[in-house]
Amino acid sequence: MIRRGHVRVNEGTAKPSYRLKAGDRITLSVPSARTYDLEPQEVDFRVIHEDASLIVLDKPPGVVIHPAPGHYEGTLVHGLLRHCRDLAGIGGELRPGIVHRLDKDTSGLMVVVKNDHAHAFLSAQFKARKVNKQYIAIVHGIVQGHAGVIDLPVARHPVRRKEMAVNSTMGRNALTEWRKEEELSGRFSLLLVSPKTGRTHQIRVHLSHAGHPIAGDPVYGFQRNWWRKNFPPGEGVLTRQMLHAMRLGFFHPDTGEYLEFTAPMPGDMRRVLDLLRRGR
Repeated sequence: MIRRGHVRVNEGTAKPSYRLKAGDRITLSVPSARTYDLEPQEVDFRVIHEDASLIVLDKPPGVVIHPAPGHYEGTLVHGLLRHCRDLAGIGGELRPGIVHRLDKDTSGLMVVVKNDHAHAFLSAQFKARKVNKQYIAIVHGIVQGHAGVIDLPVARHPVRRKEMAVNSTMGRNALTEWRKEEELSGRFSLLLVSPKTGRTHQIRVHLSHAGHPIAGDPVYGFQRNWWRKNFPPGEGVLTRQMLHAMRLGFFHPDTGEYLEFTAPMPGDMRRVLDLLRRGR
């Protein structure tokens, strides 16, 4: 709103970086909500729950959450615009309310809100770490111990700007709890992972830093060529990281009731898991 000229200081325009001084006079003009300028499109996702305030959905792998460079079509936002016609104004625009995100190649549960009240209510829960998020992951190596916590700050990588990294001086606090469920073929582990904070790529970065990158992770893992070299052709070659958001729990913005949802492991991940259980 500042950049668009809706906030004025002493009757003149101001930059967002301007530091207010005693005696400054601020004038705010709230604009009407704008319509979202994207065309609704058919996009694959499964609705788990829907009511007047929110949608809980199961996102398949390969779907980008919102338009970004290189992904201007076929995003989850395009699909939500087609699915849901009763979206109220959120953040100054008539658009789906994305409260949190999953990486393109991470599958599983997301909650999307339909109005400003639900957006503020859910955002506050995420900030206060009251949302229960649980993922299942297949990682390289046999993880030692039955459970543990990774408490390491995460920041943008100093050189590879599209990546994140553990950074003790510049990073924001990041906390990930894990529990080992199964050892697979002597080379992999099946983990239940619960991020208590919501840093970008947090689970992938933490597990990689711990020496157990997620199988199939093209950025923080051994990449797809490793899988091709170590497994016979046709034996379930990985096309994405084996990470799935299987459980999501939160308090409903209208009723205050605690709700919890689960989503089954998708087919590609089940096939890899079966392959490893057979000792391949």
